[in-house]
Amino acid sequence: MLDEGDDIHALFHGAPATTEFKKLRKRIIRETREAIDRYGMIERGARWLVCLSGGKDSYTLLAALTELKWRGLLPVEILACNLDQGQPGFPATVLPEFLEKMGVEHRIEYQDTYSIVMDKVPQGRTYCALCSRLRRGNLYRIAREEGCSAVVLGHHRDDILETFFLNLFHGGKLATMPPKLLNDEGDIFVYRPLAHVAEADCEKFATAMNYPIIPCDLCGSQDGLQRQQIKKMLDEWESRAPGRRQKMFSALMNARPSHLLDPSLFDFSGLKKSGEFESKAEN
Repeated sequence: MLDEGDDIHALFHGAPATTEFKKLRKRIIRETREAIDRYGMIERGARWLVCLSGGKDSYTLLAALTELKWRGLLPVEILACNLDQGQPGFPATVLPEFLEKMGVEHRIEYQDTYSIVMDKVPQGRTYCALCSRLRRGNLYRIAREEGCSAVVLGHHRDDILETFFLNLFHGGKLATMPPKLLNDEGDIFVYRPLAHVAEADCEKFATAMNYPIIPCDLCGSQDGLQRQQIKKMLDEWESRAPGRRQKMFSALMNARPSHLLDPSLFDFSGLKKSGEFESKAEN
């Protein structure tokens, strides 16, 4: 790590010197780099719009990408961006002051999507889908205005697992958040470099670094969300069998279409017994 003397990015000033934290930081950086390489995220000389909500995950994302760039392992430009969605009580000065202090290039955008969500979503329904759609549309617009080829999000391993089970239990499909996708217009990539990083590690890291965490009071104000139920289920499984989350995540990287039931992924009709083609050819 580049932590000798003044040769350290401001984001890492005051980092704990404990062996435990050093291992945590090294693991996060390694797993972030693995995801970037595995899913082909790097376009040399590209400009990334790194989305910063003020939560533990987005702070970890910014720090990990900054360290990789600082060490010469991420040849892209980084523009941090916070979309202030007009939630009542949102501490609008926290992120600008933090990013200025850290010397991070950034853009703060205000768009009152909160009022739209509260007006359009019926009472008792969850806000997440509409809120996410409005946020994503604004981020694509900002990326185009800033000349960014990718919108980079802080979703981690546990988000991906929870989404898989949400789709399985409630959507009737095997799908989750992909680490890399192209938007519908075909001009902006969406990257999730923390795809291999555990949520617990993000929390430990952001807490240890004392980053100014801002909670999401919009979705966080709703009880009984399906995602919360899935998270509770996964927590219970993990408590009974430590390491189960990682096992399940590994399974998402080891799909076998021939052992599922989707004929669009595997040609079941064309599956022939050994020697059938040769016997037909002989006749």
